[in-house]
Amino acid sequence: MAKVLMKGNEAIAVAALKGGCEAFFGYPITPQNEIPEYLSRVMKEAGKIFVQAESEVASINMVYGAAGAGIRAMTSSSSPGIALMQEGISYLAGAELPCVIINVMRGGPGLGGIQPSQADYYQITRGGGNGDYRVIAFAPETLQETMQIVAEAFEIADYYRNPVMVAVDGLIGQMMESVDPDFTVPKRELKPKDWATTGEAGGRRIINSLYLDPGDLERHNCKLRDKYQEAYENEQRYELVDAEEAEVLIVVYGTMARICRSALEILRAEGIRVGMIRPISIWPFPERAFSDLPASVKGILCAELSSGQMIDDVKIAVSGRLPVGFFGRTGGMIPEPEEIVAAVKGFLAEVRHG
Repeated sequence: MAKVLMKGNEAIAVAALKGGCEAFFGYPITPQNEIPEYLSRVMKEAGKIFVQAESEVASINMVYGAAGAGIRAMTSSSSPGIALMQEGISYLAGAELPCVIINVMRGGPGLGGIQPSQADYYQITRGGGNGDYRVIAFAPETLQETMQIVAEAFEIADYYRNPVMVAVDGLIGQMMESVDPDFTVPKRELKPKDWATTGEAGGRRIINSLYLDPGDLERHNCKLRDKYQEAYENEQRYELVDAEEAEVLIVVYGTMARICRSALEILRAEGIRVGMIRPISIWPFPERAFSDLPASVKGILCAELSSGQMIDDVKIAVSGRLPVGFFGRTGGMIPEPEEIVAAVKGFLAEVRHG
């Protein structure tokens, strides 16, 4: 199929259908409203389920119910709405229910603004719900990559029986790019959903995250921990750009990666050896990308559309072997490539003479 021009949110909706989404539950919030708007039309035409719920809290609990019945369910929202869903996300993880959650991030704290941001990194990778749980999370850079990851997210969610979040920001949600909607979705070997509450005869099935006996709860948490460790080993994704012989590596994801690519061109034209590590999975964080860095690297610069959140994971991955610097804009401000160029030059001067 020839490429078509799509808006980011529309591309996400198209990819969800390609991934087998059977039910969507959501509530409007800028800048992701085109996702439910598009799905409200096409889901009905395809005989699938679409519900505009009365709130984000209701949405995530409807996802819980649908996922518990064994169907592929999804919701989408933006930062404050995702915050409202945190208890439900913890329930989903605790009950081992697969689902896909789209977060088109905006600035905060609180209601903040409606401009692009990456300040949900803590919320996504640390979680705002209770207990020892993890959400597998990806942060794509282009619309094509976003479509591929959204579609595959349903397979990953079913494989691990766990929520999967795809995090983009308002710029990716609102921009337009040419995409090929006729892409291949990687398939996984999935077990039958014999745990699902389908109402069929053949035994009582209970979906639950309540364990009143502490021994039972510990065993359940150990089971979850082993599953998360499997995801940590198998789902780390990243891209290395011009890492060989680089003096500085910029660690950056999503929209900031797009801007950094232009900054890299400027720096290389000036003879400055700089490369990029682009996390695609943000949980599990791709620590593997930092395990065998070239000897030429003198420092790592973390660049984010936030006051600095991913930098914590970068420092953990670097483990004190190299200095780690930071450049960020927040509140919905998008930097020019020249700002990143200046930050790299300043950081490089520090590490050369530090």
